[in-house]
Amino acid sequence: MVGYDPKEDGRINSKFEVAVAGSVSGLITRTLISPLDVIKIRFQLQVERLSRSDPNAKYHGILQAGRQILQEEGPTAFWKGHIPAQLLSIGYGTVQVYKTLQDAVVTMYRTEGPLVFYKGLTPTLIAIFPYAGLQFSCYNSLKHVYEWVMPADRKHSENLKNLLCGCGAGVISKTLTYPLDLFKKRLQVGGFEQARAAFGQVRRYRGLLDCTKQVLQEEGAQGFFKGLSPSLLKAAFSTGFVFFWYELVCNFFHCLKRTDS
Repeated sequence: MVGYDPKEDGRINSKFEVAVAGSVSGLITRTLISPLDVIKIRFQLQVERLSRSDPNAKYHGILQAGRQILQEEGPTAFWKGHIPAQLLSIGYGTVQVYKTLQDAVVTMYRTEGPLVFYKGLTPTLIAIFPYAGLQFSCYNSLKHVYEWVMPADRKHSENLKNLLCGCGAGVISKTLTYPLDLFKKRLQVGGFEQARAAFGQVRRYRGLLDCTKQVLQEEGAQGFFKGLSPSLLKAAFSTGFVFFWYELVCNFFHCLKRTDS
């Protein structure tokens, strides 16, 4: 985990404690940012413009989308797909259209076979390395900038530093790799046009290049960044919370050791 330095401030954590800290931080963070993820995916899948001026647009803003989802589907809708998200399921985007994970899995398998669970894998793999590299490098760079700007407060604001730098790293990396995330979601829900009819127009894509071409032709270059605003909020909170909770749990283990000794 980037940001973990076993020698920092004399803190030493075992590999098991580091693993537990990473797992706990991921679990808490995913639960907290799930509503933003739901709204982001709804935006990504909407062919219509995200604008009030388009009468066919179901969603056109974060607050408006949040209110509409709450009115039409209830508060639990903001955690649709939460279980497969926690399990890092490839089919997360599609599960939001179905009532349960089991219903989604059975329907997907029966209609399209086992390969359906790997739709969108190409843009996912392409995005993994640049996103991870950018996120971690930006996090370290921002920590250096923070310490240069506020050196006197370092010992008293370690958690704040981790949170702010994590948020900044998430925003930068997510913006640069966002189109690949949109292509992934569009490809993942292929074959579920009937289930998504109530959400607006639907499209069929033959692959990554065809998806890129259709989005550019029908929605323009701005179509590549649909849902960017909730995605940036999600990235900021997600990355920030991951580092924040991770460091907090590591410090908790370290304090327990000092107390025992």
